[in-house]
Parts: sequence; structure tokens; C-alpha cells
Amino acid sequence: MVEQVLEVDLDKRLGLKGVKYKYNLSKQQLFHEAIAHDRGRTKKGGGSSDQKCFPTKLGDQGPLVYYTDPDCTGRRVKDTYAVDWPEVHERVWWKDDLKAFPPDKYEALLKRVVEHLNAKKPTLYVADVYAGSDPFYAIPYRFIGEYAVHAMFAMNMFPKALKGVGNEELKRWVMLNVPSFECIPERDGTRAEAAILIDFKNKLCLVAGRADYCGVVKKTIFTVMNFLLPNQGYLSMHCSANIGKSGDSAILFGLSGTGKTTLSADPERMLIGDDETAWTGTSISNLEDGCYAKLIDLNKDAEPIIWDALAKPGTIIENVPPRPGKRMEEMHPHELDLTDKSITENTRFSYPLSANPNVAPGQRGQHPSTIVLLTADAFGVLPPVAVLEGRDVMYHFVSGFTAKLAGTEVGVTEPKEAFSACFGAPFMSHPPSVYAKLLRQKMDKHKARCVLLNTGWSGGPYGTGKRISIAHTRALLNAALRGDLDAGKVEYDVHPVFGLKMPKSCPGVPSEILNPRNTWKDKAAYDAQATKLRDLFRKNFEAKKFAELGIEPVM
Repeated sequence: MVEQVLEVDLDKRLGLKGVKYKYNLSKQQLFHEAIAHDRGRTKKGGGSSDQKCFPTKLGDQGPLVYYTDPDCTGRRVKDTYAVDWPEVHERVWWKDDLKAFPPDKYEALLKRVVEHLNAKKPTLYVADVYAGSDPFYAIPYRFIGEYAVHAMFAMNMFPKALKGVGNEELKRWVMLNVPSFECIPERDGTRAEAAILIDFKNKLCLVAGRADYCGVVKKTIFTVMNFLLPNQGYLSMHCSANIGKSGDSAILFGLSGTGKTTLSADPERMLIGDDETAWTGTSISNLEDGCYAKLIDLNKDAEPIIWDALAKPGTIIENVPPRPGKRMEEMHPHELDLTDKSITENTRFSYPLSANPNVAPGQRGQHPSTIVLLTADAFGVLPPVAVLEGRDVMYHFVSGFTAKLAGTEVGVTEPKEAFSACFGAPFMSHPPSVYAKLLRQKMDKHKARCVLLNTGWSGGPYGTGKRISIAHTRALLNAALRGDLDAGKVEYDVHPVFGLKMPKSCPGVPSEILNPRNTWKDKAAYDAQATKLRDLFRKNFEAKKFAELGIEPVM
């Protein structure tokens, strides 16, 4: 009955005819469907009929192992577009990773994709989930695609059967995911043979071609929520969040490698979410119901929860090969070589949030009392912690700075700056100032404190200095969460180059490391390196034209 209603609805909405649907199968059913039917390219130069999914030694009592197209082991940022309808043109932040797509080209491409499916008459997998754990703002999200593994991923990553969401059919977004279609750039107006298109007007996400990385199913709808929520006065954030025993919530922004996931996983605090969070007029809440963790170099002692989840049923391992000479079916998940980068360094693992034993009820918390901006400064010049006020918060939030290592070869010591506005620029569909102004308004209204927490290097840059110890970082974070670093409770130095307020003392942390200049033997070298980083901040600020968006320069 449900399938018949679905068939009528998708015929009316998209023009799909003669297509079979498998609707809301269990994850165990999808596990077997994916192994039996998901086919596509898995090797460079290979054909389009390779098996994509495999069981481990544990069968359906363990994870499903999935291999993406070799050209899509991560998000295809250069092939992500939004349809440039007149109704949305002025509100979208057009950029390299969200380019404008002409409406006429889009309509023609969508028609071709539908005709391709009508001619092929495949079985499509449908998963009805929600983007958002709070029914106050959550939207129904219907995944429709050729791969069972993608439906299984949606079931892992998003809330199901969320009660209290009104007008569901009116609010519903649909993703049509068709890996078997091949875009022709000269005909379709795309850059490559695959494209990801967001239609804000018609509530549709189209994935056409080999863009079969599981993260596309997650990050595309996150980009949608980043468009919808600010229009309602709510802040959507690329951050982790947790809540203390006294009910005090905290949010932690940070790019990859800064400690966002690690620091939010605190046995003394309940996890709200590790990646995507909404801040409404009443609370903060997780947009998801799962985790999509990096697996490369996973250490069972450092990340025991993820390690345990690796062998649980209903989860998905992406792009990890079996050990040489073995078939995946012969391997226990804990025997996999998680240092293996032969397919990609971006190996991933999807598992439900319930695998974490310490999750906040409903994945929600009250308005945050502490906001943390994380950076991992490989230049070695930012202080381990700095207290930020309103204009400083907006500046550092839109800067979204971290520093990555230039390479992994011995002797490569020159760090490389990375700026990503709002700590997630590719997914931000409005200009950065929209999110920055909302952040400041909410911070001021709810009297939230904010700190810049540096998890990077001290005593010199990468290759010379040392990484700030995790023990010191946790002590600084805990002090900030307790309010120990608030005005009136501690004395500050002001950094002469960055203008940052640096506490002179902090429980559990040697006072001499709090001013980073003290940790360098060569003070002139420190001053030169600090000036270099300050100039990089200024260059980024000017290049992004943040002043024109109403952001004040603070350095």
C-alpha cells in the first residue's frame, strides 16, 4: 500500500514510471540487498558491474564494507551546484564549492535522469528519515536511490519516525541519487561526468553520476539546512556539542584535525552530537542521529567507542581494503589494517549515535554557556587559549583558521594555513556574515562565553616545537567550561601581534606556556612567525571581502 502511494507521488513529482521501490527496509534487509545488487565501478579503468558491498566474517551481525567509485572517495566539491532560480539568487553564497547552475540546464538534466530510470526500470531504495532531531524545525528527508548501501547510510545517520513534525508532505525534501547515469558536460552543462545539484525552490537534491561517496547523502542535506534554518532565525552550525552534569551545554567548532570530535567525547559530559548542530530559540540539538568518523589510523585505546562500533551490526565501513591475501568475508572487522591508505586516506565509518553510551536524551541541550573555536596552529604562535568577546568572535568565526602540515615526508616543516569560513565553508549556503551575526546575537542574548582553543604547536612550528599536550588542552577546556577564565576571575596579557586576551594562569597548566612567546628560545623568530600569520589572516580577510559584509577587523 505504501509503495503504491509512493509510486503515484513520485510519478506526479518527478515523472518516474515503471520503477519498482523497496521502501523503508530494515538495515539488516538493506545489508543483504547491497551485497546482492549494488554494482558499479570500484577500480580505476574498471567496469561498471563490480560488486560494491561485502560482509565481513561476522556476516549480518557485523558491518557492511562498501567501496566507492575511485574518483569519489570524498565529496566532489567542484561538482556541487545550486540551481540559480531568481527566487534564491540574492540569498545564496555562490563560490567554487557551491556554483550557480542555470535553471534551464537543470530542468533538462533532471528530465534526462528520469528518462534514464524509466528506460532502465531499476529497483530503487527509499528511506524516509528526518534532518534534525527537534520536530520544531526538522524536515522530512526522503532518500531515493539505486544503491541499498546509501539507503542504509541514511537510516544510520538521520532520525527516524520523529513525532511532532507537522505538514510533512509540504516540508519534505527528496534526494534522487542515480550513480548509473553519466553526465555529458557539453550537453548537460556540468564540469564532469557527475554532478550534485540542490534545488532550493522545489526541495530536491539530484545526484547524477558517480558521486557515490556516502558523505554526499549527509552533507548535501546539511547544506540545505544551512539555507533553511537561518531564514527562520536559527543558527545551523558545523560543530560538536555536549552537556555537563549541571545542564551546562557547550559547542565546539573546528576543522578536521583540531580535536572537535575527541574533545567533545568527554566521560563527564553527555554527547549531543559530533558534527552538525542547530541553535534555535529554545535549545541546541543534533541535526543527525549517527556519526561518520574517519578511520585512518584509528587507535582502539584512544577511541574505544568507535573501535567497539566497528564490529557492530548495521554499520558501514567505507573504502578499507582487506589484508593482503585475504577476502573481506574471511576478516573480522577488528583485524582490518586501519592504517591502509591504498584506496584513500579518507576512509570512513558510519554508525548510529546509540553506539555511544553517553548520549544526551533527545540529542538536545539548553542554550550553550560556552562556545569554543578550535584551531591547530602548526605555525606555533597562537596562545593555547584566548578569551574572545563579540567582535573577536565574529572575526575568528568567519576566518575559520587552522594550519595543516605541508606534507608527511621527513624534514618538511613548513605549515600551510587553512581558512574555512564558519569552520565549514563548503556547506554554508548563505554568506558567512549571516551565521556570524546570528552567533553573536545568540551569544549576547544568552551570555555565553567564548574561547579560542589552540590544539597545535608550542615552542616552535611543526618540526621544531611540540604539540600542546592533550592533558593541558583538556585542562584549559575544562577551565573555560567552569568559567575559571571569565573576566574578573583571572588576569590577562594582551598579545601584541594578534590582540588576543591570554589568561596569565589556569589550574593544571604551567603558566609559562600561556603566552606562546615564552616557549620559543629565539624571540625574534617568534615575532617574525607571528607577524607572518597575522598577515595571512589579513590577506584572507581582504580576499573574502569580510569588511563589506559588516565584519570588523580585529588584527
